[in-house]
Formats: sequence, C-alpha cells, structure tokens
Amino acid sequence: MESAASLLIGKIAAILENEASSIAAVRDEVDKLKLELISMKSFLIDAEGKEPQTEGVKTWVTSVRDLTCDAENAIDEFLYHIYDKQSATPFAKLLHRTIYFPKNLWYRRRIAKKLQKITIKIKAIPERNERYGVSTIEGTSSDSVSRWVKNKAVSSLYIMEDELIGIEEKKQTLMGLLMNGEENEMVVSMVGMGGSGKTTLVANTFNNENVKRHFDCYAWITVSQTYVIEDLFKNLIRQFHQGRKEALPEHLNSMSYEELLDMLSTYLKSKRYLVVLDDVWDIKLWQEIRIPLLNRHHGSRIMLTTRKKDIAFYSFEVECRPLEIEPLENNEAWNLFSKKAFSTYDNKSCPPELESLAWKLVEKCEGLPLALVTLGGLMSSKRSSSEWRRVYSSLNWHLTNHPMLEPMSSILLLSFNNLPNRLKPCFLYCALFPEDYLIKRKRLIRMWIAEGFVEPIDGVTPEEVAEGYLVELIVRSMLQLEKDEAGRLEGYKMHDLVRELALSTSKKEKFGAACVGREIVNKAEIRRLSIQTTEREINSCTGMSELRSFLVFGALKKLPSGFKLLRVLDVQDAPIDRFPDELVYLFNLRYLSLRGTLIEELPESIGRLRNLQTLNIRDSKIKALPKAISKLVNLRHLIMHCYIVDWAAFRYVNGTKAASDLSKLQKLQVLDSVESEGKIIKGIRNMTQLTCLGITNVKASDEMDLCDSLQKLELLCSLFLMASDEEEFLRVNALRSPPPDLQKVYLAGKLEKVPLWFGLLHNLTNMQLIWSRLEEDVLPHIKALPNLEMLELFNAYVGEKLCFSRGFIKLKHLRLSNFPLLNSIAIEKGAMPNLQVLHIGNCLELKAFPQGIEFLANVERLNLVSVPMQLIESVRVGMDHPKVQHIAEIHLEYERENMWCHEILPGIHSRRRIKPQKHL
Repeated sequence: MESAASLLIGKIAAILENEASSIAAVRDEVDKLKLELISMKSFLIDAEGKEPQTEGVKTWVTSVRDLTCDAENAIDEFLYHIYDKQSATPFAKLLHRTIYFPKNLWYRRRIAKKLQKITIKIKAIPERNERYGVSTIEGTSSDSVSRWVKNKAVSSLYIMEDELIGIEEKKQTLMGLLMNGEENEMVVSMVGMGGSGKTTLVANTFNNENVKRHFDCYAWITVSQTYVIEDLFKNLIRQFHQGRKEALPEHLNSMSYEELLDMLSTYLKSKRYLVVLDDVWDIKLWQEIRIPLLNRHHGSRIMLTTRKKDIAFYSFEVECRPLEIEPLENNEAWNLFSKKAFSTYDNKSCPPELESLAWKLVEKCEGLPLALVTLGGLMSSKRSSSEWRRVYSSLNWHLTNHPMLEPMSSILLLSFNNLPNRLKPCFLYCALFPEDYLIKRKRLIRMWIAEGFVEPIDGVTPEEVAEGYLVELIVRSMLQLEKDEAGRLEGYKMHDLVRELALSTSKKEKFGAACVGREIVNKAEIRRLSIQTTEREINSCTGMSELRSFLVFGALKKLPSGFKLLRVLDVQDAPIDRFPDELVYLFNLRYLSLRGTLIEELPESIGRLRNLQTLNIRDSKIKALPKAISKLVNLRHLIMHCYIVDWAAFRYVNGTKAASDLSKLQKLQVLDSVESEGKIIKGIRNMTQLTCLGITNVKASDEMDLCDSLQKLELLCSLFLMASDEEEFLRVNALRSPPPDLQKVYLAGKLEKVPLWFGLLHNLTNMQLIWSRLEEDVLPHIKALPNLEMLELFNAYVGEKLCFSRGFIKLKHLRLSNFPLLNSIAIEKGAMPNLQVLHIGNCLELKAFPQGIEFLANVERLNLVSVPMQLIESVRVGMDHPKVQHIAEIHLEYERENMWCHEILPGIHSRRRIKPQKHL
C-alpha cells in the first residue's frame, strides 16, 4: 500500500538523521533505497486508483508492494541491531569493541547486502515487465466504477412499489418535510452507509405523484465522486424543462458556465422546485451549485443522500434537516430476504430445513437492504441445505468472487476506495477485531500509533491526530457507533459484510488476517495476525518474525515464539499466567496489553523495551511494578487499575504499587491508577504531559503535596482520586484552581465540605462522587457548570432532601445511588432541560416519587432499583403513573419473596427508524 511506502520513507529519513555514526557501512544503500521508495510511493498511488485488468499488471503491483514490506523488514532488523548494541552494559560494549567487533562489522555488511538486493530487485521490475510485454497500468478506474454506481442509483427510480419493505414510515417522514407548507427553503439530508437504502427511499418519495404535483419543477441528479459542474447544470435544465413539457433551450450543450448559471437562476427565480442530489461525497458540490438554487421564499426543497455525516450535518445557509437511516428491523429484514430468496419456492416461503441457515444469512446482513436483496437473489438458485451451508461458511470468498454479489461488493467497497491513503490501513486494522466485537476508542488509537499509521503533525499529539482519523471513519459511515443502555458511547463496530470485504482486501495486500480455529497460518500471507479461537494452542504459526501485530481473542494459553519485529501485542483476557521471557527482546514493541490475564509479576528485564508506548495491565493479577519500569522513557500510557465487582463496597478500584520514581517517564500521558506511596505524589508534579491521572490510597496528610502537583498539570483532562479507606478524609481543598481542561473528575472518599474549585470546572463533562457522605448539598455548587453531561452521586450525601433548581443545562445522565437518609427529591421547572437518563437506586427512605419529574420532557429512560415497593407501585399503576407517560422506557428492579425482579414498563414512543438530528 502507498501508506506503507510513505511511513517507510519517513523511517529512512529518521535513520539518516539520527543514526549517522552507526550506519557508515549501509548509508549508501539506505540512501538509494529512499530514492527508489519515493518512486514506488507514486506508483502505488496510481495503482490504488485503478483495478488492474491483466495478470501481468497485478503481479507488477504485488511485487512493488512486497518489496516495500521487505525493505521495511530490513530497516527494522538493522535498527534492532543498533539498539541491541547501544542498550548493552559498559562491560558488554567493551566485549563488542574487542572480541565481537568482527562479527559486528560482518552484520553491517550483511544488512548492506540485503538492502542492495532489494534495490536490485526494484530496478529489475521494469526490465522484466518490458521483457514480458507488461506496459502501463490500465484497468477499471474509479471513474468507470462511479459511472456504474450512477447507473445503479438511477435504476432505483424504477423499482416497483411491491419490491420495497420497511420504508413506509420513513417515506411518510420525508413527505411530511417536503410538503409541510413552510415557505422557507429547506435541505433534507439522508445519511447512512452504502447499501442502507438511502437512494431507494428518496427515489420512492421523489416519484410520488402527490410530491411532484406540490412542486412547479423537479430534477434528480446522481453526483457520485467525480462530476463536472457544467454537466450538472445542463442536466438540471433538461429535467426541469422535460418535466414541464417545455422545449429545451437552443445551444444548451455549447453554453458556458456563466450562461448556464444565469439561465438556471432566472428559470428558478419564482418557482417552487424539488431537486435531489444523490450520492454526494464532497461539500464542495453545494458551494458550486447553491447559487442558482438559493430561492428562499417559495417552499423549495433539496434532498441529498450521502454516506458522510459531515456533509449531512453541514450548515447549508438555509433550514436543514439531517435524517440518519437505520437498519431494518429483524422481521422486515427477514421479509425482504424471503421475498428474493424464496420467490420460486412453494407458497413463496422458507422450507423448515433451511430456516436456521436463512436466519444466519439474514443476521449477517445486519438490516442492510442491499445485502438482503443481493444475498437473497443468490440463494434463490440454491435448493439443498448443503448448498446453503457452503455459501454461509465461505461468504468471504463469495463476496469477492461471485458475479451475483459483485454489485453489492462494489457499492460497499466504494467507501473504502474513497478513503484518503492515510486512513486505509487504519480501517483495515479494524477488521482484525472479531465479528460484532465492540472496539474501544483508546485501544484502537493506541494500536494505530504503535503501528506507525499516524502521521506526525507539528503542535498536535499523535493521539489527537488519531482521534481525527477515527472521526473521519465514523462520519464516512465506515464504523458504527455503539451506545449502552443509558445512551453513552461504548465503542465502535464494523458491519459484518464490510468487515468480510476488509478482510479480503487485507489478505490480498498481505496486510493482515484473522485466524479462526486451529488452522495453519502462512507467513507469506500476512503481516498482522488476529487469533480468534477458543482453542488453547495453535497448531502452527510459521514465519512469525515478520509480524507487526499479534492480537489474541480467545483462550490461547501459550504464545508462539519468534516475534522479532513485533510492534503490537495484545493478549487481553487470555489465560496466560506467566510473562513470556522472550518479550523483553522485542525492540520494536510499542504496544503491550496484558489486561485481564493471570500474570502476577513483570520481570525487571522489561526495562529493555525502550520503545514501548503503551503498557496495559488493567484487571490482571499484577499488584506491583518493577523498578525497571522507570527505564521505559518512551512510555505514553500506563494503565493498571483493577476493578472490584462489589460496587456497594467503598474500595471498588485497586491501584498498583510503584517501586521506582515514575517522574522519569516524561512522555507519560496516562497514569491510571497508581498507589500513593513514598514520593509518588510529589513526583507527579514533574510529569507535565499527563492528561489522565488516577491515584489510590490517598491520605489526608497528602493534601498539600497532592494539590501542589495537580496545580502544575495544565494538560490534565481526567482525574481519579481514592482515599486509603472509607473513614479517611479525601482532602483536596488546597487546590487553588483546577487544570483548565479538566473534563472528568472521579472522587472516592469522605469529603469534609464541597471543594471551592468545583465551581471553576467550566469544561467538566463527567463527575462522579463516591462515598463522599457530604453533610452539605453539592448541587448548588455545580448546577451552573456549562458542560456537565453526566453526574453520578453514590453515597455522596447524608441529607434528607435534594432539590434540583434551575441549572444543569447540558446534563444528560443522572445517577443517584445509596443515599441512606434521602426521603424527597424536588425538580424545579427549567432544571435539567436535556436530561435523557435518570437512575435512582438503593434509596430505601425515598417513599415519594421525585416531585417535578413531569417537567423533564426529554427523559428517554427511567431506572428505579431497590427503592420502596410503594414507589414501584405508584409508578406502575398508582397516582404517579401519569407523570411518567412521556418516558419511553421505565425499568423497575426490586426484590420480592427473595427473588430479584426486573420489569420494563412500555412507553408511549415506539422506536424510530429515522432519527432527526440537531447536531453531529
């Protein structure tokens, strides 16, 4: 891939600058290789824009790509050798200069020869191509693919009504927006991933006779990725005139841009028009086309479809209504699939022996209409269960090789092909996670950085750059947001079929592979390996020396050996109980996650991993860090807190002991969570790059040192402090002003009074107070915080009454738990206007329902857990029932006759499949 060449050029430039004294024997070869790679990068950029049509050209592209990988392997091997020499003890260095010097010189010559061979191979490619008649790259360009997609989109205008399922409610929503009688111009944007049915829905609405009669003129333009603005203007003029049965203007085809612009503006000046802009990829289109379409007072409407959320949520200088299309419900998906798959069967229904397999295929489609229709069409010719099973088990192969699935694959892959080159490896990396796996944001970002996918930008941290990459993938509908029951972001998922296509691309480009079961993995196929198996061993993993990432999702008990150039090792939750000795020799290792493993101790030799950026030992058995941890000078993220399941107990998090001075880790951004011992708290003041800090075992006597350290952490965004026990006061009042960017504050421990600096947390989004047992009401001190979205109070107040007066303007989630004496809650009108989730739990003295809950118009979910039964009954059928009728979901959890009961009261709102959005 071109991105690999770019990264390698940067790496070589760094070698030439930083390793001048060490590379005398190989400088010339490295320099030559850099020049070749610049040309290779340009070649691969051209190749990525086209799909080669001949086997010779395919071999050519593959050869260049493989040689790029070989060059990187040689360079990394050379760096490994340099490091091995530089990190040696003084005695070992003396041995190198005396006894081992000849071997050292021999090694340099060996690397130089290896680089020389690669350069010779690169130069031999054009000669070989000429010998066998392989000429320039010619193939299916992105333009021709776009034309094919355009034709496919236009054909949506002619789909019969009875072929459509699950769009009626969506169609009514659209029609309502088009014909609501408002005279102001409006842009209605339909956004969703490729194949989600955007175009089909808009086409069906556009074709409705009532809709067409409502407008003076109408036009449908399929834009796609490439367009000429003059051609779009001509197309608009033709369709407007043809729809009104008017003669086309003379010399239309020869008109200039200015003439077309003037004609359109004049024609539309006094008309109410409807224009559809289908498949918009760039907001530049609107900036070019808006001049003739700005017609503010006739009730005109513009509908556009796009895969990119940033376009759908753009400010169009007129009223805009973005609508996000959601997948079909299970029953709708089944009906659509069945209509295609079983149209020739008896009674047009699924035979009992195929039902299980049919449902599995439907589930694979995850409510995506294009996938359901295409797969259903393929399966209509399959009659036996063995044929159905064969397709299901080899769906990855069918997606890229079966002609009937090619249209769907092309549409889904169009989004990948449209990605900037810097994002393509990031997207392919997501496919290494298992099917339906919830990918966590920070984990993914840190892996990208470790792999070298994130380009350096002056003045911006790699984490911030990677965040931007992730946002780009989301707004392009390449990743799906996943939220928990409370509506909070949990992580990201890939659509099953998009993931299958990404895996096929990864295998073709030797980027990576997923290993499911006890299969043999061939080194020639992969550079990144994801083990997804419940087996405890792998039969064979050959060629592990060239792997860059090794991820484990399953019960692998023992790691294979030979990871010479590994950058990422993630064995989260694997039942590994001993730190593998060979890991400390992985010079290139940037990311190491032992989270959830059974490992109890890290060796002192871990200090050899000088390039390590992320070390995650969260929820493992490791209780203390070795002294050598302070040698990991490139460490950016040190995650080590351990959650304890019992939330009712005070100590719900354990920190990790540190035996050395962590303040030497000057690049550290995340330290979560370390036990407060010795000089730890004083040393933190020197770690000025910290953005996330967690400290446990804090004592009242630590107040001055702690607050002095916090005062110096100007970049801090997240702070977690936990007292040494439930009776120890957590004293933080000496903090004069909090770090300016502090967004999350979690305090666990007894507070004497509300800290004055709470009112200065202008950027705070999340606050959690646990076992604070304040006698003073904290609410008046935080109600004016402008950005607070989540507030969790757990045994935080020992008073009897809580009153939410005006304020909490952005609060979305409120959790009140374990208030021992609380007997009344009052909510004044105007308070918490945006609250979505309210949780009240373990408040056994709360006999009356919160007064004023009817004012909370936007609450979508109410949880009542372990509250008096009279309160439960009052909500279910009693006098408080009318007050909660506006809430979509009400969850009641209570104990009755020694049994735990969970009851969900149905709300008045059904789930909408199109969700109007106010902002991104």
